[in-house]
Amino acid sequence: MDEHVTMAIIGGSGLYEMSGIEDTHEYNLDTPFGKTSAPIIVGTLEGERVAFLARHGIGHHITPSEVPYQANIYALKLLGTQRIISVSACGSLKEEFAPGHIVIPDQIYDNTNKRSRSFFGEGMVGHVSVADPFCGDLSGQLESAVHEAGGVTHRGGSFITIEGPRFSTKAESNVDRSWGRSIIGMTASPEVFLAREAEICYAVMAHVTDYDVWHVSEAPVTVEMVIQTLNKNTALAQEAVRILAKNLNHERNCECGHALSAALITRKDAIPPATLQKLDLLINKYM
Repeated sequence: MDEHVTMAIIGGSGLYEMSGIEDTHEYNLDTPFGKTSAPIIVGTLEGERVAFLARHGIGHHITPSEVPYQANIYALKLLGTQRIISVSACGSLKEEFAPGHIVIPDQIYDNTNKRSRSFFGEGMVGHVSVADPFCGDLSGQLESAVHEAGGVTHRGGSFITIEGPRFSTKAESNVDRSWGRSIIGMTASPEVFLAREAEICYAVMAHVTDYDVWHVSEAPVTVEMVIQTLNKNTALAQEAVRILAKNLNHERNCECGHALSAALITRKDAIPPATLQKLDLLINKYM
């Protein structure tokens, strides 16, 4: 693979393509974990090779539970990706995080139950550290880019990920608030964990579209509400990504790039050959 992608953008609800990318090439990649959600578009933006992937597929036909998260992250790794920006819709669990604002979280609570959260298994065990699941260095650069693009930005907060595709009940939303969660969505888990296992920096540009269902003076969240807010924020998201590409610090001042160095526990001669081959892209530098 000749590509060396500096940064990838995974677009969620309402963001299905990126403007301003030149010299593009479309990749339809097969991985040991299946096919990606959609073809990956790689091109040049502000002198950087960037990739774009529509998380829910072309035409938004893949539910949050059905997204092939392992295939998506593996394919981006295959393209040489070093950083991932997830552009996601979220509901606010705090009064001060208003619709239209951008949250860049620093913690996550995984409340999903149907998804493969790891590349490991089938005879190989890896225990990756995710105490700080989002890359702090990339999150800081993203915060600066969103601010420069004119967005109202909040840095930090806990992102709870639910299974979906339904929205929360009021009882669930109020429990989430009582736990101190900040925002709620459906796709950051297991993406963030798989990115760490793939030693890729990962940060979220979370677009607040609603107040979930807890707010007494605001209407409960609907698909129409989500899309309307995201349509308004599409230009902001694209401008923030452009600014980030323009000002990107190529030095990775974080530990993401060697996250597996102390995570692999299985003795090499005990790993089945098929598993070694399947995970070679991720583990070969340690084997």
